[in-house]
Amino acid sequence: MLFLSPITDQTLRLLPKAAGAYVLAIDVNEDVQLAPKQFAGRVIARGQYLYCGSANGPGGIAARVKRHCANDKKPHWHIDALTTAPVGKVISVLAVPGGNECDLCTCLRDKFLLSVPVAGFGSSDCASCPAHLLAVPGDASVVVNVLNIIKNTVPG
Repeated sequence: MLFLSPITDQTLRLLPKAAGAYVLAIDVNEDVQLAPKQFAGRVIARGQYLYCGSANGPGGIAARVKRHCANDKKPHWHIDALTTAPVGKVISVLAVPGGNECDLCTCLRDKFLLSVPVAGFGSSDCASCPAHLLAVPGDASVVVNVLNIIKNTVPG
């Protein structure tokens, strides 16, 4: 079962607690200078992005997405640089219980010809993907429409 939702307190409570993969639609409202040594000097431009991640620990997809949406988190993952207020905000999520983040990322990149803004971003533990962050041209409605289309093409 796939679960696509705009982010609200109500929908965060409905996210599946199962292990799997997810895609975050993120609205970044200002340029972000990346700090980690691996990306020092790189900038992620203001715009719309999709981030593909996995959640296999306790609480599954629900716990991971709730963490990404929290404003008071201690930075841990690359994506935290884009999901911490006031820089950016998660606006929607596609949850895929039992899914694979690399498969989702490849599908999105190939189907929509999305670009990788920073090589290796979000995929430091992945040998096959150039990154797990994809830039989406257009405004917030475009990034949500991409998730709606992909929801109807991913088995689940």
